[in-house]
Amino acid sequence: MASLNVGNLGEYLREQRRTAQLSLRQLADAAGVSNPYLSQIERGLRKPSAEVLQQVAKALRISAETLYVRAGILDAERDRDEVETRAVILADPTLTEAQKLALLQIYESFRKENGIGSDGRGHGDVDGADPRAQESDADPQQTAG
Repeated sequence: MASLNVGNLGEYLREQRRTAQLSLRQLADAAGVSNPYLSQIERGLRKPSAEVLQQVAKALRISAETLYVRAGILDAERDRDEVETRAVILADPTLTEAQKLALLQIYESFRKENGIGSDGRGHGDVDGADPRAQESDADPQQTAG
């Protein structure tokens, strides 16, 4: 399990800030953190808490989960696909906030239907068998003969 280093987080934050056309001071103000602290995060000198990352993500209008993975707070290998999918939805400038929320809810419902919980782990058989097939085998109404 490879964890990404804090330097990569800083580089990513700087890139996102520049893409959003925000100065360091503007982002610090919007996120409610000090300008010097944010500068240290961008330079890879500090590892911010999950709370600070959430504030910065909100100010940048990006997924906090993406920042958590880059900071090594979430397991990058297990959560990467889900985080990237959520990040793409949240970053789409053509969608309203309500539409983004609706898409995320639909996405999560499909994951649950397919036996994947919000923790990224399957709830079905370990070998990847279809959880619906397991459910129908256990259903007493369908086993009547």
